Amino acid sequence: MHNKFNSKFMKYKHIFEPLDLGFTILKNRILMGSMHTGLEEAKNGIDKIATYYAERAKGGVGLIITGGISPNIQGWTGPFAARMSTKKHAKHHQKITKAVHKEGGKICMQILHSGRYGYHPFNVAPSNIKSPITPFKPFKLSQSGIKRTIRDFVNCAQLSKLAGYDGIEIMGSEGYLINQFIVKKTNKRADNYGGDYANRMRLPIELVKQTREALGNDFIIIYRLSMLDLVEQGSSWEEVVQLGKEIEKAGATIINTGIGWHESRIPTIATSVPRAAFTWVTKKMKKELSIPLITSNRINMPETAEKILSEGDADMISMARPFLADPEWVNKAATNKSDEINTCIGCNQACLYHVFQQKVASCLVNPRACFEKELAIKPAEKPKKIAIVGAGPAGLSCAMTAAQCGHHVTIFDKSDRIGGQLNLAKQVPGKEEFWGLVDWFETMMTLLKVNMRLGYEAGAADFEGFDEVIIATGVSPRDPAIPGQTGRNVHSYIDVLSGRVKIGDKAIVIGAGGIGFDVSEYLLHPAGDSLTESLPDWMREWGVGDPEETRGGLAADGPQPQAPARAVTLVQRKAEKHGKRLGKTTGWIHRSALHMKGVEMIGGVNYEEITEQGLRVSFGAARETPQMIEADDIILCAGQEPERSLADILIQHGRAAHVIGGADVAAELDAKRAIDQGVRLALSL
Repeated sequence: MHNKFNSKFMKYKHIFEPLDLGFTILKNRILMGSMHTGLEEAKNGIDKIATYYAERAKGGVGLIITGGISPNIQGWTGPFAARMSTKKHAKHHQKITKAVHKEGGKICMQILHSGRYGYHPFNVAPSNIKSPITPFKPFKLSQSGIKRTIRDFVNCAQLSKLAGYDGIEIMGSEGYLINQFIVKKTNKRADNYGGDYANRMRLPIELVKQTREALGNDFIIIYRLSMLDLVEQGSSWEEVVQLGKEIEKAGATIINTGIGWHESRIPTIATSVPRAAFTWVTKKMKKELSIPLITSNRINMPETAEKILSEGDADMISMARPFLADPEWVNKAATNKSDEINTCIGCNQACLYHVFQQKVASCLVNPRACFEKELAIKPAEKPKKIAIVGAGPAGLSCAMTAAQCGHHVTIFDKSDRIGGQLNLAKQVPGKEEFWGLVDWFETMMTLLKVNMRLGYEAGAADFEGFDEVIIATGVSPRDPAIPGQTGRNVHSYIDVLSGRVKIGDKAIVIGAGGIGFDVSEYLLHPAGDSLTESLPDWMREWGVGDPEETRGGLAADGPQPQAPARAVTLVQRKAEKHGKRLGKTTGWIHRSALHMKGVEMIGGVNYEEITEQGLRVSFGAARETPQMIEADDIILCAGQEPERSLADILIQHGRAAHVIGGADVAAELDAKRAIDQGVRLALSL
């Protein structure tokens, strides 16, 4: 089988080696991993998801795995979640498989039974032990219930074949039903599915064996094996290997790497996790098995993928969110255009957050993801001359999309570099991926021949001859009006993150929103130091150990955080938990990181006065219990205001202008909304 790309000139040779599975060949070593999008349950969702997967198949990915599909109602992730249990369901899915096959792709359906993670009152589990992340206590599966569940899995797999899928992935990790049977913490049974390990692993072995028997040898069966549970009483390495070998014997084609349960208190996919942080686990398993192994988690660029494959740590690379960010990832890598790949920054803001909010997933850096039909890029009927003021995320995304539609775009920015507030974000330890995002925007501006007027402050007179004017001038820090805030020891977050001021040994951060947390994180590290850049340090900080030495991969001595670079106190007016409004899937990480470094968090305060000694505060409406919080420096992160003075001037002159991004709404620095606004406006012009 030959690749359509000339391998002689290909930079990433290992990525593009075909993978021969005996009965079929995968054209390259890149897997689009499973991701629930919400389209599975949406109105006309099947049509939309078919378009979404087809775009990724066209983009060159070797194999796609769908979001989790339940084999029965008990296995739903939530009420009326996607399932495959009737021929009618299979018929609907034929649209998906036909669309993918038409583009030369292959696709497997993931079968996922949520067990006690099901967000509904009739969930089931090996034992009736409630999950810490859902409100419903599960029913204990009876022996007959287990046998029925196995039949439902096999039926689901058979229907997937009828639907035209090339195979299935059995979800055996992340703390879902199968994983719950394996681990003692969630399996207290005394029958032949509980007790010793041979009994606890019986369910997955039977599932794989019976599925293979029912579907024959020419069907891909991927098993997602939890190689690192990262929970108390998780599997030992000996148990993981034993299960892997039994799954291979039972008839699996490929084994995929699962890392961490959803209830684990160790981050596994957030941007602050080092790239390829868990590949060493897959490498460890490679010595034990003869079937191909897939590695996963925080791999987003070809250089990383190529290194993993060339060193023999895995046979395939699974990436999920990077295919939200850029459906053309594979084709761009194949043509040595990795600088044109829209980088997944691991933020979770539009993918996981949306799914948890029962919304359709998308992507912060690519709002077209899952909205390919609604946000199709087409040539403009009449190309326009467009002026955009502001080269932050809103202005850049608008410029790029407008140029892709054939408009002639000029960007003005008073700064001599693009990126706006992204240039501040990328200075925060754990947010290094933002460097790649700014670089990508720079590449795209050059590629699309956008006229860049940097280091120039545009005025109303500059817009003569333009058909459209777009104001994307961002935000300015809000004035908290605290007596004494003009003192030499008081700084804006902009000055701190820009490195323009030196901060002493004791600092107070005023405002505990996203920026307050970012600035606190920045202050806790020595300049230029980031755990994200050092895997051993990161593992030590969070308490990740070798599963050969410690059950479940939890370090015996727990997290061992590095000493903070300085003492930080984080204060807010709101009398609520700090970081309460941060994202559901990453907020806890930010809070834990600050707690581990000893950050003192004080809420419900009134800011009375700033002095040379520090910040004087009181508490409550009655301004009780006054106290002085001592500090060398005080950093203001008390919100932002829209910077729209130019827009107001244009309106006064009777000139229509579109206002987007922070200049429109400055609630928190919201790159997701800014980029989405920019893209949608460009497509409407």
